[in-house]
Amino acid sequence: MASTSRTPTGRGRGRGGRGGGSSSLPPPPSTLTLIIEEFFIVVYEDPLVKKYALTKKIAYYLDGQEPAKVYLRAADYGPRLWTVEVLFDGPGRMYLDKGWENFAIAHGVDLGCFVHFKYEGDDVLTVKVFDGTMCRKYYSDDEDTDDESDDNVKPCIHPL
Repeated sequence: MASTSRTPTGRGRGRGGRGGGSSSLPPPPSTLTLIIEEFFIVVYEDPLVKKYALTKKIAYYLDGQEPAKVYLRAADYGPRLWTVEVLFDGPGRMYLDKGWENFAIAHGVDLGCFVHFKYEGDDVLTVKVFDGTMCRKYYSDDEDTDDESDDNVKPCIHPL
């Protein structure tokens, strides 16, 4: 009879064992690459100022790339992109500049709003705007229609 190699527990080193195979555990945190895909800002100051500061982490994430522009797309709104110039004035200091004011007006960004950004790559950020009650704002494109009805506005139901 052929002899097989056994571990001290009596189990062989075949498939599914705890032998020298690859682990399904994630790598330790020190080996993970920092990837910033989503972030949000709380609007504490007038959103209609010419330049508006973003978080330091996204500025550090884009360090070296420093795009001259980003393209904002309202989530669930279609393919329209809003071109917004970007300023960097030091490490961790990134601002949305020319074009931000137009986007903020069109999408109801106001004091107390939370603005969620998702980096899609190629300098495109998908944006969701939440009001002070933490309800998402929905909007319609008024450029194509003169109808001022609220048919495209979804109500927010906030439990008390």
